[in-house]
Amino acid sequence: MSWAVLGLIVGMALGFAGYFGGFGAFLLVAALGAVGFVVGRFLDGDLEPGEFFRPRDRGDRR
Repeated sequence: MSWAVLGLIVGMALGFAGYFGGFGAFLLVAALGAVGFVVGRFLDGDLEPGEFFRPRDRGDRR
């Protein structure tokens, strides 16, 4: 499945949540979608748990 199709599905889900459930449902669906995305990336092996807690190396240390 391409990213465009996935974006279309997510957009439609958010649209339905906003239309039928109001703004609160829209925010809930968006937040849960973001959490699901992060969990999915973690399970795919694209993210490591430590990436969220350690500082990034900027390379400009003196």
